[in-house]
Amino acid sequence: MKYEIGDKILVLHSNEEGEVIDIINEKMVMIQVRGVKFPAYMDQIDFPYFKRFSEKKLFPTEPKKKYVEDLRKEKTPPKALEKKVSDGVWLSFLPKFVSDEFGDDIVTELKVHLINRTELAYNFRYYLQFFGKPEFELHNEVLAFNDFYLHDIPFEDMNDSPAFAFEFSMLKPDKNKADYFETSLKLKPRQLFDRIELLKQKGEATFTYKLLDVYPAKPYEELVETPVTKGAKIYSLKDIKQHLQPARTVVDLHIEKLTDSWKGMTNGEIITIQLREFEKWYELAVAHRQSQLIIIHGIGSGKLRNEIHDILRTKAEVKSFVNQFHPSFGFGATEIYFNF
Repeated sequence: MKYEIGDKILVLHSNEEGEVIDIINEKMVMIQVRGVKFPAYMDQIDFPYFKRFSEKKLFPTEPKKKYVEDLRKEKTPPKALEKKVSDGVWLSFLPKFVSDEFGDDIVTELKVHLINRTELAYNFRYYLQFFGKPEFELHNEVLAFNDFYLHDIPFEDMNDSPAFAFEFSMLKPDKNKADYFETSLKLKPRQLFDRIELLKQKGEATFTYKLLDVYPAKPYEELVETPVTKGAKIYSLKDIKQHLQPARTVVDLHIEKLTDSWKGMTNGEIITIQLREFEKWYELAVAHRQSQLIIIHGIGSGKLRNEIHDILRTKAEVKSFVNQFHPSFGFGATEIYFNF
């Protein structure tokens, strides 16, 4: 291997110096230049020693006489720094290649990064699932115009119907912005293989999928005044979905998650609050035409679970629901499947 981690390098096309911070494969390394990390092929970089050597003056020379016409003109002020382009939040995959016994490049794993190309900083919750079962979970934050390394995934695992789910919330809350935003990405093996083949043909290092374009504004009610109902709040049917609060795919009904003043409440008061919360998120899931919703009700005496199941049996849009063992919630959650 020509380079090792920590080696100083020179980027040939820009003449900038940087450092090797990771070895991707036999042809590529991850480098860092002025605080920015990106992958580079080894034929795009070189050691900087020849440049440094050639720039040194080997022998002192007499200073040349300066004439008036040779005096350096005043420097033009530098151009204003280019403004960073905000184009959303992306999920990036960096394949790690190795050569097999036939000399073909094969992918052994994928390095997964969260790329934030917006002016906002976010808290995020990340979940990786295979065949609908949780495999990896991470809670952290990503700053504006920054990247966040999530983890590595063995390439062979990408045959197991991976689903990448995210919940974003603003690091600095804004009363005009939504409280959170949920999104997910499901990859089929064929799609993945096609992207990797295209990447190899173009000689690129990564492929990406957009998770978030613009963080949504807080939902609002459109006020329509009529002679009959002056001042009454009426929801406009036009683009109504964009005015709805974002839905959730997992809702936790434990009372301590819903209110800080639950101590001293009767069981009846507690279950009333929990059922009201369930109805709220259920209706939002229906309005957003979700395919699935998980309600965490806990085990306890089973009263809350039974109440929820009785309600679900009356709902025409429910395809099925099941209370089975879940790796994350045990038997304390019901999974609802809709027939949209």
